[in-house]
Amino acid sequence: MTDPTPGTSSSTTPPDTNEIETDFEVGQDNIDGSLGPLGFDIHNPVFMVSGLTAVAFVLLTMLFPDQAGVVFLAVRDFATTKLDWLFMIIVNVFVLFCIALIFMPISKVRLGGQEAVPEYSYLAWFAMLFAAGMGIGLLFFGVLEPVYHMNVSGPLGVPLPIAEDGSIIPENVEAARAMGLAATFYHWGLHGWAVYAIMALALALFTYNKGLPFSIRSCFYPLLGDRVWGWPGHIIDILAVFATLFGLATSLGLGAQQANAGFNFAFGLEISTNVQVIIILLVTAVALVSVWRGLDGGVKVLSEVNMIVAVLFFLFVLFVGPTLVGLDGFWTGLLAYTQEIIPLSNPFGREDDSYREGWTAFYWAWWVSWAPFVGMFIARVSRGRTVREFIICVLLIPSLIIFIWMGVFGATALDQLYADPTGSLVKDYVIDNYSPELSLFGMLNELPLSGLMSTLGIILALIFFVTSSDSGSLVIDTITAGGKIDAPRPQRMFWATVEGLIAIVLLLGGGLSALQAGVTATAIPFSIVMLLMCYCIIKALNGELRRLR
Repeated sequence: MTDPTPGTSSSTTPPDTNEIETDFEVGQDNIDGSLGPLGFDIHNPVFMVSGLTAVAFVLLTMLFPDQAGVVFLAVRDFATTKLDWLFMIIVNVFVLFCIALIFMPISKVRLGGQEAVPEYSYLAWFAMLFAAGMGIGLLFFGVLEPVYHMNVSGPLGVPLPIAEDGSIIPENVEAARAMGLAATFYHWGLHGWAVYAIMALALALFTYNKGLPFSIRSCFYPLLGDRVWGWPGHIIDILAVFATLFGLATSLGLGAQQANAGFNFAFGLEISTNVQVIIILLVTAVALVSVWRGLDGGVKVLSEVNMIVAVLFFLFVLFVGPTLVGLDGFWTGLLAYTQEIIPLSNPFGREDDSYREGWTAFYWAWWVSWAPFVGMFIARVSRGRTVREFIICVLLIPSLIIFIWMGVFGATALDQLYADPTGSLVKDYVIDNYSPELSLFGMLNELPLSGLMSTLGIILALIFFVTSSDSGSLVIDTITAGGKIDAPRPQRMFWATVEGLIAIVLLLGGGLSALQAGVTATAIPFSIVMLLMCYCIIKALNGELRRLR
């Protein structure tokens, strides 16, 4: 991760930009000082409300875990069963909005002004786009989803290929295999990346072209005017903080579950909440060291290691496993995805509740909750790109790379299952005895060097864990420091600690259902905020286009 300095109202910008004139200055509402050796520079309402509420949430959940668990389960069920249509409609709007932008004249606007030059080559930019949205989900769901959708959730009513007695129904295999991959691609493709694209585009436009602070509230200046620096803006930033906190906590919780499962598979360590709590504490401690070292010494180094290990891990599965089967999985999934994307996107008149409510609604909430985090990073590295270039690349490049990963891992696991349905660990962990955190290791067990690769999978999960916490704390700190990117390091360490504690109390308060509840609850209001962001983007782009004419 890099840290190009965003523009502010007082920064120097290219002469052809169309700055918004405002008297606001970055940090004007901040309180700075020190508590002993620890310095702080915090945005008064945003940091105080966010920080105190987060601490109160942690304490209350620890004091009343049983009651919290009941509440979390109720929240998750309400959000996914009653509001699934809302999440699906909103994210569909995001996709259509992005596609429309590509073909509109305003898409020739350049981020940073028409004279702006991209700071990174296409290769470096693509790598950073991929790294931004790549997380523990690739490991946790790469095997789980294709197998689960193939024979459990039954997207769009596809006939299941495995009978109740465990035997294979040959005539159903190909259609179910294709749908399992397509349904997975749907959750990791254009829809999710459209969420990120809208957030990143808004931040880049209002920072680089309009000269406003690098803050989510800046994106709403066309709607709120100077009121965006007051309580309406405070509320927007607070919602962004909570969405990010719970989105990250979900990733951290899943990472702890998968690491624990890996240790169990490779070394016999028991699978328990207590072990997962210890993992979160240890990884958070490493993240704190990384945060203290800063971007260049911490996040950047870990991200580079992360990418290398991930590529090696993928190449091993591709070439040591059934290579042609893996590549065919990508192609089959891609074809089925393009054919089924519209039916899968339809929120009404469907009977596949297990897929639509249990998976899609949660995923769209999760993508929305990650939008401030990933969007800020993408905005920072995209100056100099035209809007058309930006949208096309953000939607397509990461999606295709993820499709290749999911296609190879999913097809390899499905091939193992069909070859030996009675002895398949993948079938045991995903279909017979649902243990999602073990699904990856079940697939690795059938490949050579399974012990070594399981250990590498654990290491990769832990690195994903650290980089998510590290990068997330930097983003949250930027928001709660009033848009400052050079706030004192103890603030970042505070947020890294809070992220870990929220993940812990959610696990203690109900495990995966609690993690899902936290995401969906915070994503509901923030998804509405992002809809309004689309209007602000159009207003900003029209202003830029008029200037070009």
